[in-house]
Amino acid sequence: MLHIRFLARRIVGNELLQSRLRSAGPATNLPQRQLQFSAFLSKRRKTAEEKHAVEFAPKKKNKPQTSGVVDIWRNMTVADLARSCQLELEHIQEVMLYVKGAGSIDATARLEDPKVIKDIAAKCGLKTKIVAAPVDESEEVLKDRDVVPRPPPAPENLKERPPVVTVMGHVDHGKTTLLDSLRGASVAAGEAGGITQHIGAFTVELDNGERVTFLDTPGHAAFSAMRARGANLTDIIVLVVAAEDGVMEQTKEVLRLAKEQSVPIIVAINKIDKPGADVERVKKELSQHGIALEGYGGDTIAVGISALHGTNLDELTEAVSTQATLMGLKGEYVGPVEGVVVESKIDSHRGKLSTAIVSRGTLRKGAILVSGQAWAKVRGLFDHAGQPISAVTPGMPVEILGWRELPLAGDMILEVESERVASSVLRWRANQAMKEKALSDAEAISLKRKEHEEQYREERDKSRRSGFYRRKQQGPRQKEAAPDDGKPRINVIVKGDVHGSVEAILDVLETYDDNERCRLDVIHYAVGDVNESDLELARLFDAIIYAFSVNVGSKATKGVTIRPVDIIYRLVDDLKKEINTKLPLVDVEEEIGEANVLQLFDINEGRRKVTVLGCRCTKGLLKKAHKYKVKRNGELLADELSLESMRHLKNEVDSVKKDVECGLRLNDQTLELKAGDTIVCYQINREPQQTEWDPGF
Repeated sequence: MLHIRFLARRIVGNELLQSRLRSAGPATNLPQRQLQFSAFLSKRRKTAEEKHAVEFAPKKKNKPQTSGVVDIWRNMTVADLARSCQLELEHIQEVMLYVKGAGSIDATARLEDPKVIKDIAAKCGLKTKIVAAPVDESEEVLKDRDVVPRPPPAPENLKERPPVVTVMGHVDHGKTTLLDSLRGASVAAGEAGGITQHIGAFTVELDNGERVTFLDTPGHAAFSAMRARGANLTDIIVLVVAAEDGVMEQTKEVLRLAKEQSVPIIVAINKIDKPGADVERVKKELSQHGIALEGYGGDTIAVGISALHGTNLDELTEAVSTQATLMGLKGEYVGPVEGVVVESKIDSHRGKLSTAIVSRGTLRKGAILVSGQAWAKVRGLFDHAGQPISAVTPGMPVEILGWRELPLAGDMILEVESERVASSVLRWRANQAMKEKALSDAEAISLKRKEHEEQYREERDKSRRSGFYRRKQQGPRQKEAAPDDGKPRINVIVKGDVHGSVEAILDVLETYDDNERCRLDVIHYAVGDVNESDLELARLFDAIIYAFSVNVGSKATKGVTIRPVDIIYRLVDDLKKEINTKLPLVDVEEEIGEANVLQLFDINEGRRKVTVLGCRCTKGLLKKAHKYKVKRNGELLADELSLESMRHLKNEVDSVKKDVECGLRLNDQTLELKAGDTIVCYQINREPQQTEWDPGF
């Protein structure tokens, strides 16, 4: 049926063609008519193809209407918002006058808070959708660059901020107890051994309504780097000195740090209620170390307190508030965030966290931060009690969640526009770090290259002298034949709860100087709980894992030595014991007795003439089986001698007591002894060695 229809259409088409040709004119114009006919067919074919494409094209789904939905992003300018809303700039500026927290209506002013941007769009009758900041495709490819702090702020942008007060002092002088009394919590009981081993940062609201950020730094000798960071962050130092101890070693270190950083000091003389407390003596000692106290020719405030019972804490807080008012502390609350990392750690449930203090700008969730060679997209902000907060202003401490890599304590935090910029900054910094390392290693590389060149020339000259057929290397290769030096070795893996603790442990281990007898190698260190890779590394290197205040977990630990510790000096004591077990036993002489030579007797033993010493035991006990040495006027003549015979009267004996005369015959008859010489009986004991390592505490 389809074939018949096709033939019918073709016949009708031919008849139509013939009629058109007849009406076109005489046969003399045949080529022209053929051209016209070809154009006609081409046009008809094109029309049919277009019709077919329209009829049989796939049906497209209608896109949802997006009218009334505008794209917004963080830190967009007022002009950007006007363009995104497709409204006049003047219209947006007029609407901003009726939105709380909108800030400046200048076209270049940045809108940091997405909530404010949503309110502006809502008053314009529009809905919003948060997107990434657009990238101008016309710009050149972003080159790697660093980010630096902003220039000093304009005076009109500054507002009052809470002071950052660091509580410092010697160990066990009551720093943490003082802070417990101020904030009404008990932290000292939770510290291992009562010693603070982290920098704690939190905000306290005083009775007068003012807010103060306190830092509690460790007083132990091993945490000097952490105390130095506390001095760098602080506006005011509260120096805690125990009234019965006075100025101690860490107290002097705090005074030196405060002088270097030009930080004002308020002295809190603690434990005034204890027996033996002498406040006046403490003040005199402080004056001798350069602290000009009130009443001693200076203006430094000194307050006698009892942190345990809360005595005179009101006077101390009033002194802190007065000092902060006199300093006129202010900060800029707008613009990109700047801050400092106080401490960093890995939480088994929440991941990588850092405690920081914001020094400039307002930190909110979603910000992109860069610190050293780490970056973060902030996923959460928490206060010292673990409660989530929405915004962090200058002078406030905060715990930041969202780090891709763990930042180092003491590094500066800077906010950047986008993740793209953060990646660029990290690439630039990594490149700079590689260049600096290359420069620092250049001298060592040059010396090593020179040594290799000298060795190569020496081997080449030797090969030339020996001839072609003797150039083949004799024996095994040097690397395969290199013998073990035989020295005992201890490999250590350090895992800590926070970066500061790991840093302090490594500083202590660097003081180890007994490598001649036993090597101490740190093969790995990190922040966080003990994981499977640590266990595999410990098995591979036969290492000891020191888990400093971290969880070991329930993983298979067979064949691995794990030492959980929570106080640094206990870690050092355990490591000393381990080193002592590795040291070989040494020979130690123990003197058993002494005898004076009274007279020499020459006797014949067969055909052999021998000398017998007539002696009297003057000290201890003489034993025939032990070794002997001879002294004359306190100088050693011979040692490692043995006895062939020991007689009392005519009897051969094994030992002689004090004040008993005896006859001794030495195995070495070549010695020319005299009356008055001293014979010393001694034995060799194998005793364990003790390491001489002293980390200073």
